[in-house]
Amino acid sequence: MNKIQHCAAYLISSGGGVKSYVDGLLASLPDMYAPDLVTSFNDLDQSEYLLLHVHEGEMLGGLKDQCPAVYTLHNHHPYCPSGSKYFPMQGVACDRPMSILGCTWGHLIDGCGSRRPKKISSNFKRAYSALDAIKRLGITVIANSDYVRSQLIKNGISPSQVITLRCGIMAPKSNHEPLTESIHSQQHILFAGRIVPEKGLDWLLKSMVRVDSRIHLDIAGEGWDLLRMQNLAKDLKLHDRITWHGWCDGEKLEDLYRQSFAVVFPSVWPEPAGLISLEAYARYRPIIASAVGGIPEHVRDRQTGILVAPNHIEQLASAIADLANDFKKSRAIGITGNAWFQEEFTLAIHAKRLRKIYDTEISRFNNSISGAERRL
Repeated sequence: MNKIQHCAAYLISSGGGVKSYVDGLLASLPDMYAPDLVTSFNDLDQSEYLLLHVHEGEMLGGLKDQCPAVYTLHNHHPYCPSGSKYFPMQGVACDRPMSILGCTWGHLIDGCGSRRPKKISSNFKRAYSALDAIKRLGITVIANSDYVRSQLIKNGISPSQVITLRCGIMAPKSNHEPLTESIHSQQHILFAGRIVPEKGLDWLLKSMVRVDSRIHLDIAGEGWDLLRMQNLAKDLKLHDRITWHGWCDGEKLEDLYRQSFAVVFPSVWPEPAGLISLEAYARYRPIIASAVGGIPEHVRDRQTGILVAPNHIEQLASAIADLANDFKKSRAIGITGNAWFQEEFTLAIHAKRLRKIYDTEISRFNNSISGAERRL
């Protein structure tokens, strides 16, 4: 087979950013990639493939070193049994390296993951199996941020084995233009994402109380924490300043971007990268984002957006007010963000850099095979 083969199972079927990323690569580069996905290595003759691009740590154990392979790490799973790197009870990111004692304490005491023994056991098995496979195979790992790369190195992976390649996304299919004064005067901001505690919607709502009452928040998303957030909004007397749009895609979501003067990305957990910033740039909108995890690597503070400390209500309210009160600044930041997107984060640019990684791995694998044959 003379094409690159993507390999993933549950991350694709569950939707989200990984599915969007892989779908974008397949749609944009049909000459590079096989159209179907490998979802299991069982009964697969891996020697027939040009290169296997793995997207899930759970699949690494099935690699047989019969062809070149790379692994893109989209989450924290190989070095964090809970997968969150976050202590919700304290509201802070975890800075511990993975260990049996520390992570068991995290699950049971710090509440970073399930307290059920069977779930804790399966979390540990998943994480250690992936980390051990990375070490055993010597596979090149593509990290989507320096933050993720640093966590792998902190947990024993050689720095030479990990490459940082930041994400790329497809440009919008419909037209977007720089912010206009008439749109800015409508005073809409946008939150787009899952409504779960780690995404930080609660402190965004609390920040809304501290900004001008003309500012309206559009919320595009669903999640199991929706009812609690709606009740919080009522308690804060924000019911007439928020529109709950539910899950949005297509032109409905594009229109919400168009009618906003800024996009707010208030995550409190250490996002590996965070694609919302790039989506805002692609649509000429400034981002207001938490300085946590890999997010700051995708935001040039005061140039393409504004970074704020997670859970710092006053900082977030100040950032929203700053852009709400200054049309020229909001427009200029949006334009600068779009220029950075075109220079750094388009899918075409990302794929070009990815191709170099593929070529290196194919060459290295072929050289190792030739060397082994010569020794025979």
